[in-house]
Amino acid sequence: MILKDRIAIVTGAGSGIGRGGAQILAREGAHVIVSDLHRDRSEETVDLILKAGGGAEANSTDVTDSGALEKLINDTHAAHGRIDILHSHAGIQVEGTLEEVSVQGLDDSYALNVRPHFVAARAVVPFMKEQGGGSIVNTSSNSGVFVDEGMLAYITTKAAIIMMTKQIALDYAKFNVRCNALCPGWVDTPFNDPYIRQMGGRSAIDKYVQKTIPMGRWASIEEIAESILFLASDRSSFMTGHALVIDGGECIA
Repeated sequence: MILKDRIAIVTGAGSGIGRGGAQILAREGAHVIVSDLHRDRSEETVDLILKAGGGAEANSTDVTDSGALEKLINDTHAAHGRIDILHSHAGIQVEGTLEEVSVQGLDDSYALNVRPHFVAARAVVPFMKEQGGGSIVNTSSNSGVFVDEGMLAYITTKAAIIMMTKQIALDYAKFNVRCNALCPGWVDTPFNDPYIRQMGGRSAIDKYVQKTIPMGRWASIEEIAESILFLASDRSSFMTGHALVIDGGECIA
C-alpha cells in the first residue's frame, strides 16, 4: 500500500469523484477524513471504505464557511499529528452565458469553486512545511484549460484554480509541498445536471459526449480516482504546478 500511515482530507467526498478519490486513497493505506456538506453522504462513503478494510472518519463541513474549513484542517492535525494529503474537491456548476449568469451566480461559483481551495491550502501548508512535505490536489476541470459555450462562471473559476495551484506550487516547492490540479472532462456523475438541463436531457448529452470526445465515451469515476491517487502519492513525487487533464482527448480535438 503506497499511502500506508498517511493522513488525507477529502472535501466533497460524499459522492461522485470525491467519493471515488476517498476510496482509492483509503484502499492504498491512507486514513481518510471524509468531508461533505451532507453528513449522511460522508457517512455512506466511510461505510464503503470500512467495509473494504480501509480507515476513515466522517465529517460534515460547509467549505464556504472559512472558519469551519480551517477548523476541519486544525482538528485533523490535532487528532492525528500530521496531514499528508489534501484533496480540495467540492465544487459547483452554474451554467449560462454572460447575459444569463447573474452577479450572484458568479459570486456563488467563486465562493465554492475557488475560495475554499485557497482557505484549505492556506490552513494546511504550515503543517506540511513543519512535517517536511505533503501533497495538495485541487479539483479544477478541463474547462479550466479551454473554453466551452454557455459556461462562463464555471470556466472562469476553474481557470482561476489552475493559476492559484501553479502559484502555490512555485512558492512552496522548496518545502517539498507539492500542489497540482486535477482537470477531469466528462465524468458520469450527478454533477453534470446543469449541462443536462442546458442540452435538453440525458439522451442529448450522451450524443454530445459520443460526438465530442475523441474516445467516444464518458470517463468512469474509477478512472479519475486513479489520477487522484497518482497526484496524491509519491508516484508523482517530481510533479508540482501541473494541471493534469483527463478528458479522453476533448481539449485537443
